[in-house]
Amino acid sequence: MPALETFAIRKNQLENLTQEALRNGGDYCDLFFENTTIWSLMLKDSEVTSGGYHRDYGCGIRVLNGEKTGYAYSESTDYTSLLKAAQAASAISNSAGDPTRAGYKGVEIKGINDFYPMNKDLREAPPSGFVPLLRKLDSAIRAADTRVIKVVAGLSYSISEILMYNSLGELTEDLRPLCSLNATVVFKQGDSIQTKSVSKSLRQGAEFYSDELVRELATRLTSGIDAMFEAKRPAGGQMSVVMAAGASGILLHEAMGHAFEADFNRKGQSIFSDKMGSRVCRAGINIVDDATVPGLRGSLNFDDEGVPGQKTYMVTDGELTSYLHDRISARYFDVAPTGNGRRESFRYNPIPRMRSTYMENGSDGTLDDLIRRARNGIFVDEFSNGEVKIGEGDFTFYVKSGFLIENGRLTMPIKDVNIIGNGPQALSDIEAVAGDLKIDEGRWTCGKDQSAPVSCGIPSVLIKNLTVGGGL
Repeated sequence: MPALETFAIRKNQLENLTQEALRNGGDYCDLFFENTTIWSLMLKDSEVTSGGYHRDYGCGIRVLNGEKTGYAYSESTDYTSLLKAAQAASAISNSAGDPTRAGYKGVEIKGINDFYPMNKDLREAPPSGFVPLLRKLDSAIRAADTRVIKVVAGLSYSISEILMYNSLGELTEDLRPLCSLNATVVFKQGDSIQTKSVSKSLRQGAEFYSDELVRELATRLTSGIDAMFEAKRPAGGQMSVVMAAGASGILLHEAMGHAFEADFNRKGQSIFSDKMGSRVCRAGINIVDDATVPGLRGSLNFDDEGVPGQKTYMVTDGELTSYLHDRISARYFDVAPTGNGRRESFRYNPIPRMRSTYMENGSDGTLDDLIRRARNGIFVDEFSNGEVKIGEGDFTFYVKSGFLIENGRLTMPIKDVNIIGNGPQALSDIEAVAGDLKIDEGRWTCGKDQSAPVSCGIPSVLIKNLTVGGGL
């Protein structure tokens, strides 16, 4: 394994470390080695304003002892430092474990997944080489709209070498690339100012940064600007809401997806804690958390516990069929882990986290069909600045862009409006799902205690009886 060389560690030393960590009691031990390098570059109005280089290197050691967890990490991977970390994790977990307690189950690894191959190695791509690309993006934006007064464009990319070993004898490694390109543009028309931001992020190599990508982002950044200047605040109240395919899937992630994570359900904090096997929405709706879509920001060959990436149906034909599990919650519920054990870095414990969360296609026609069916309400193209109470599922989201729906047609562009509701209730109030699924490729990052890259998506959906906070 190349990763063994990266961290200058031998397999017998890994075995010895787990044995030492469990010497005084414990059910399970795992080791998570990480070597992550991050590069970044930013231009303002075509001038370089910042660049960065960061390396994160070390190993985290976890010991599970009944309901207790001991965790310690080292920023060095020499054997003496790792041995001290193993002993510290053991001590933290408390050596008085129940020796009769059942151990953790292993997972089956069939071959090696490769959901994010690199055609051009990021480690051989210096940031300075991308300055012309960012300047080309700036020029393309200004050429497309004369109202542009400011452009801030930036990119970042990283490569993570991961090595994992546990007391079950499972040894896995992963090489994770991640690329992002983003820009914020300020437009001025008369005395009015509007700002628009766009990003794209995928697990690819340096081939990600292309002229085609520049054209795509420039088009997205300069589309719909007239509507932004014309938008008005609509009247509020209870009404139907049509959500566009793609980025509006953030509501699915925040208001519903977190409630399916197993730690919240194990603790009884989720409204779905007693709903396994029950109907939670209309028949025909399927909600998925998926690590296997090639190139997506949320895809994983292995999670951060060495469990292979997989596709998990949380809702199948309207019924709740699975939570999202790490190894701890899987043991508690006596099910197989779903590959959702994730951590921000080697300094953190893994916890159940989403990967790429989306609703599958429905059979209720097109977006236009849903707008006609809604009759009156609002169409939401994109959300931002959401707040969610994970346990109850209550949410408030700001509408970044959208239109009024009147008599089954899109009319006035809208702004300064909030969508207020409850995630589980909104799920049950979905009346129609179109067949136009889009998984958004923006720079989504989930902040549940730790940061983690994710993806989200949704087909166009019609939801009845959401509260729209607008004008009087």
